[in-house]
Amino acid sequence: MRIAIDAQGGDFGIAPNIAGAIKASVELGHEIILVGDEQKIEQEVRKHKRRGKISIVHAPSIIDMSADPAKECKNKPDSSIMVAAGLVKSNQAEGFISAGNSGATMVASLLNIGRIKGISRPAIAVPLPTLNGFSLLLDAGANTDCKAEHLAQFALMGSIYSEIIFEKKTPTIGLLSVGEEESKGNALIKETIPYMKKADFNYFGTIEGRDIPQGITDVVVCDGFVGNVALKLVEGMGKTLIDMIKIEITKNPISLLGGLLAKSAFKKVKAKTDPDTLGGAPLLGINGSVIIAHGKSNEKAIFNAIKAAGKLAKHQANEKIKTAVDKFNQSLYFEEK
Repeated sequence: MRIAIDAQGGDFGIAPNIAGAIKASVELGHEIILVGDEQKIEQEVRKHKRRGKISIVHAPSIIDMSADPAKECKNKPDSSIMVAAGLVKSNQAEGFISAGNSGATMVASLLNIGRIKGISRPAIAVPLPTLNGFSLLLDAGANTDCKAEHLAQFALMGSIYSEIIFEKKTPTIGLLSVGEEESKGNALIKETIPYMKKADFNYFGTIEGRDIPQGITDVVVCDGFVGNVALKLVEGMGKTLIDMIKIEITKNPISLLGGLLAKSAFKKVKAKTDPDTLGGAPLLGINGSVIIAHGKSNEKAIFNAIKAAGKLAKHQANEKIKTAVDKFNQSLYFEEK
């Protein structure tokens, strides 16, 4: 398996990208293509005792995190993100990972790789920790305005991803709304429900925001505006709860003792909610395995992002998505976009 990495991406520079790449190559056997400043990458690689199956492709430019992603990608075709995405298009790599500008990663994927035939919009799928393991939320921000058929396609892609990565048979699909009753919700939700019922996946029904952390369904579907708000709320609430517990524990000796006794439990909860465990969010609907890693990715996160990209390619996720979408589009007489 050949995976291309934007070695320049991320808040911590090239070091964690290269460390994670070498670890993945050595332990998983993948061929890793590091894309970026060739001289700097080679210098960093030499710091490691093991190299693995590592090659380097020079890309002199870097996408500015604060600039407009579309303009940056078009003006910098020699940037590490654009070149890495191009390696997938030219079949030199099966997957592409970046911890850099997430908007630019999506633009580069659309420009240099393209969508799976039949998919109207790609979607960012984010795994959220729940009482039952993980639920996959999509779209988490790629598309702020959606149509009913877009949400149905998100559900199809989410179902296939959940089967491959989380190994869930016939994962349940929930449509995020303001109530469990079908009569509730805005126009988009009401228009989407008939599509969900006709599709060839395990549709559970409409769910509410409070159902997400309970793990009521394996996949949660919504438009990118709602999904990004939900994601940021979950992230913020998780951090706030941990901070509140720490404050209360340190208020008196008895609470502090209780906290020490419960230390192992806290560690287990932290491990379950650690974003580095999954490595990043897949950009589903792109004709290649694309993982958007978070900006603060460390060696562990990059390793797991590579692992996820390799698993998607190995299990032919895109071929399965194409087959499912073709069947779905034909059954509803969709016109290919």
